[in-house]
Amino acid sequence: MGAQKKGGAAARVSEDAEVQSRHRLQAILLADSFATKFRPVTLERPKVLLPIVNVPMIDYTLAWLESAGIEEVFVFCCAHSMQVIEYLEKSEWYSHPNLLVRTIESHKSISAGDALRYMYEQQTETSQIQGDFVLVSGDTVSNMPLADLIQEHRERKKKDEKAIMTMVIKQSKSSPLTHQSRLGTDQLFIAVDPLTKQLLHYEEDKIDHPSGSVCLEKSLLDTNPSVLVCNDMQDCYIDICSPEVLSLFEDNFDYQHLRRHFVKGVLVDDIMGYKIFTHEIHSSYAGRIDNFRSYDTVSKDIIQRWTYPYVPDINFSGNRPLKLGRQGIYKASDVVQSRSADVGASTVIGYGTKIGHGDKIVNSVIGNGCSIGSNVVIEGSYIWNNVTIEDGCEIRNAIVCDGVKIRAGAVLQPGVVLSFNVVVGRDFVVPAYSKVSLLQQPTTEDSDEELEYADSSSGTADHLSGLNLQMESKASELGPDGAGYIWEVCEGAHDEEWKHSVAPIPKDKLSEITQAIDDDDTDDESVVPTSGELKSDADSINTDVNDPNDDYYYFEKEVEGTVLRAVEENIKVDLVTMEINGLRLSFNMESADCAGATFFSMIKLALDTPHNSGSELYKNAASIITKWKDLLGFYAKKIDEQIEVIMKFEEMCQESPKELGPLFTQILHLLYDKDVLQEDAILRWEEEKAGADEADKVYLKQCDTFIQWLKEASEEEDEDDEDEEEEDN
Repeated sequence: MGAQKKGGAAARVSEDAEVQSRHRLQAILLADSFATKFRPVTLERPKVLLPIVNVPMIDYTLAWLESAGIEEVFVFCCAHSMQVIEYLEKSEWYSHPNLLVRTIESHKSISAGDALRYMYEQQTETSQIQGDFVLVSGDTVSNMPLADLIQEHRERKKKDEKAIMTMVIKQSKSSPLTHQSRLGTDQLFIAVDPLTKQLLHYEEDKIDHPSGSVCLEKSLLDTNPSVLVCNDMQDCYIDICSPEVLSLFEDNFDYQHLRRHFVKGVLVDDIMGYKIFTHEIHSSYAGRIDNFRSYDTVSKDIIQRWTYPYVPDINFSGNRPLKLGRQGIYKASDVVQSRSADVGASTVIGYGTKIGHGDKIVNSVIGNGCSIGSNVVIEGSYIWNNVTIEDGCEIRNAIVCDGVKIRAGAVLQPGVVLSFNVVVGRDFVVPAYSKVSLLQQPTTEDSDEELEYADSSSGTADHLSGLNLQMESKASELGPDGAGYIWEVCEGAHDEEWKHSVAPIPKDKLSEITQAIDDDDTDDESVVPTSGELKSDADSINTDVNDPNDDYYYFEKEVEGTVLRAVEENIKVDLVTMEINGLRLSFNMESADCAGATFFSMIKLALDTPHNSGSELYKNAASIITKWKDLLGFYAKKIDEQIEVIMKFEEMCQESPKELGPLFTQILHLLYDKDVLQEDAILRWEEEKAGADEADKVYLKQCDTFIQWLKEASEEEDEDDEDEEEEDN
């Protein structure tokens, strides 16, 4: 670089911006989660190389970074570092024309904080990080654009040099019972400035406040006239960072965890005055695979194409694309499947796999080179590569790693995880939530902050080489002809087993939680409700939050996201119905619920589309309904389902009386013209409204002329039918 220009601060800022724009876009990818949630699997293979829908996790992250314009990635390797480095060297990433991948290895780093301190030490010697960078972990699946976000961060930094970090967040309602997101992570409470989006408070439910409530310091309102409090956000763990972030880790050796220590440390530090801001994404996808439940959730999202273009039938990262069929079934071209086998919806079958007679496989992922015998049942499970499953086995909501052999008649109960090369004996039943490995369970469990480090240099290879002798001297825990150890659940970790499992949460657990909530249901005036906007000149919270126990609200928001993405990406109707059907099963909804939520999403999209008058709003709605009438019609086939659509529209008009209210009759007529609504449904709705209060008949009266016309037309048809009957007689 040349000598610095003279001319004062303004000239220096201008030069810094110019230099920043010339720097290549960089990212730091942490190839270690520094956690033990995927044990025993991660004792033998690093988490970032575990397959998700038959593609290693790190490939999703690198493919996204490359497509988002990142030009250089530093992959920080700790646990099983040689496996990660060897994989990358053999992959297409080392020779990719648009992305430079560099690996950095450190065996001493046992936390994210250690990793970033090591990066800072390297930085002082090599100046590898040239400016702002993206910080992610190698278990991130996303399709969000980054260029505008990076530019937004840089523009903010120009105006405020203390703005050192921008966190990506996404709306994601937590379960009112488990206080978990759909990714299995703990409920998150954040407070932000609604105007600047500056992060003011960050709190994880389980760690910071197990009661499910949140307490805010009154001092927040002293300097912030308005504070937005949210309990419906998901932290995507995607950060845009300025170089100062690395130096802060160097200056604070107690910073280990990125959120628990660094973010909260910055928020409470009044001396340095550094600031963190948030960026909320809406239509884009971003999810981190933090535990087995999020593994299951993200896998389903990939299969249902939320992550497009990172889906099984698209070539990315050198993967072999599969063929997409009806009902979301993906198959490799060389799959050998018996005619009597039943492969159901949302299923992926990899290359070289053989499926036997009478098999039933649904909502599952089968890897490459698997051999499945006859009369096998596989539901909601993940079978990795080169697995052998003999006749008559039953596998439900389980994860089966590479090389496993399941002998005839064996049963895997929900939540089971079989690590590499385990053998399940004939007719053996593996208990629910069991974790099984050829490696014996460590005598002491590491905390979730300690390193998953067990490469060949630490003795794992020696342990495996002597395994056969050990198994001969000890009866197998998986039957006489089995091989493997069933790990015991650590004390105090029983709740984690079912909360973080690929299996659905058991009904008895949900009942226990519901009862506990009922028993502890008290009003505490010292605790601030968990959603809404606090204003310094008011004692109340301005919020329009739906009942947190209303599953339909969450379902409706998910359907809205699905419809929005379908419109933006012009996805085929049958694929959209597949996604909505998946949501319907997840939320235990009826077809009428799907009809109402789908119609709501269409009208909401029309409202969100720019318009300057009622006629333009009608054109927006007409365009969407005309194009997607088949989607709505799929769920509104019966009269009751069509009435649900009318009632949903009536409800929306009541909420937006000025915009939607005047269009009620026009849009109702349009739905009739497009054969979405039958006249019987409209007339039934009119009958049901007959006994309602006058205030509830506003929209019924508005369409009185249209309804009278329908009645007259119906009477004329009846008269014509009677005349035809008389003529026949």
